[in-house]
Amino acid sequence: MSELQLTQFEDAARAVIQFLHNRIGYDLWMVTRVSGNDWIVLEAEDHGYHVTKGAVFNWSDSFCSRMVLGLGPRMATNACKIPAYASAPIGRLVPIGAYVGIPLSRADGTLFGTLCAIHPNSVAETVAEELPLIELLGQLLGTVLESNMTVEKSHRQAERAMAIAMNDSLTGLYNRRGWDQLLASEETRCQRYGHSACVITIDLDDLKQVNDHQGHAQGDSLLRNAANAIMAASRSHDIVARVGGDEFMVLGVECQASGADSLVARIRKNFLSASINASVGVSIRDPKSTLAIAAENSDRAMYHEKARRKSIVAGAKFSAPESIVQIPNYSS
Repeated sequence: MSELQLTQFEDAARAVIQFLHNRIGYDLWMVTRVSGNDWIVLEAEDHGYHVTKGAVFNWSDSFCSRMVLGLGPRMATNACKIPAYASAPIGRLVPIGAYVGIPLSRADGTLFGTLCAIHPNSVAETVAEELPLIELLGQLLGTVLESNMTVEKSHRQAERAMAIAMNDSLTGLYNRRGWDQLLASEETRCQRYGHSACVITIDLDDLKQVNDHQGHAQGDSLLRNAANAIMAASRSHDIVARVGGDEFMVLGVECQASGADSLVARIRKNFLSASINASVGVSIRDPKSTLAIAAENSDRAMYHEKARRKSIVAGAKFSAPESIVQIPNYSS
């Protein structure tokens, strides 16, 4: 390992688990990411369990979740003797006689994932002598990870700066080309580090009416107001784009389900305050899928909401035909 330039987290992770398998044994070594209840395999050295990179398991079912809570030791040469491990659901799915797990933490102390291994049979007690080495390698992986996260932050900033040229002249947001490019860059990070993310699709309901009845200047004002409302609701590292005439998209970077719900709620609140009618769809990136698929799903969710909103409006018009639908004035 000393001869390799292990400056990239994924390269370092792969080298560490290969080294540990060769030195200690165990049929499966993994470097994982924890995202909500998703336990994502970033790298795997497998010799019998048929686990591959990119596999996703339930975090709450794992030995590691119990280890992190302090319910079981970092190394169990005979896992069946540890009550917390003997009762773990994952043990009913695959045979686990021996276990070792080390938390991988960020600089702020938050849990990133684990360096761990399992073996179908119990192992000799002398294997416990290797625990300090495994812990040291886990700490080194954490150092490489933190260094990479700092570099990735700089890369993001550089990408955004370059993508400024690919903006929508009316709203100042990224255009479709900028969106596609930045989405692809974030997908690479999601695959590499197991980041969570959400995609939000927003379609304005009244743009055509405003253009037809109040003129395109008012329509432009509506678009600018909508862009400002979305930007005000988004976080500084999220990506906001106008990808069509009246369609906007938001990428919630490193955003789990709860964060996505909060982001959508802020957008809706800002729209309500600005008297902007819009249909909104959201989708969380599945760890086994891609951001492109999440974008397609959010688009479908948006059209589903738009259809529902139209049916409500149509029903209201049918029940009260004498009512007049007022179109807000969208002047800035």
